[in-house]
Amino acid sequence: MSRLLSDCWALLRAFAMIYLCLFIGNLLSSLLPMTIPGSIIGMLVLFLLLSLQIMPAAWLKPGCHLLIRYMALLFVPIGVGVMNYYSQISAQLGPLVVSCVVSTLIVMLVVGFSSHYVHRERPVVAAPAKKGDRG
Repeated sequence: MSRLLSDCWALLRAFAMIYLCLFIGNLLSSLLPMTIPGSIIGMLVLFLLLSLQIMPAAWLKPGCHLLIRYMALLFVPIGVGVMNYYSQISAQLGPLVVSCVVSTLIVMLVVGFSSHYVHRERPVVAAPAKKGDRG
């Protein structure tokens, strides 16, 4: 019984933290003059809290595992919702495909060049020789 209560508390805490970040993101989104979705700002808030170790990652782990386990099921309503716009999507299929291909290529190029820059060989800097050392 104690284990069940502990697991329920861990899930409740994880979902509460995730929704709190979403709520903060929606609040910030309504206050900002730019149109950035609140969910994106909420993810950035969550990332900031985790990066600065203000919120322990262990608090979110049970909820994240549950959401990832059922991720495919969570995409079903979105897929059905997209089918409501089938006529608009089929009318604009060319520009959609071109924009997807171009943006994918841009992302691949940026990631490739960034990876090469980060993982390049760097010269080893030797420590300056001290007086009296015969290097």
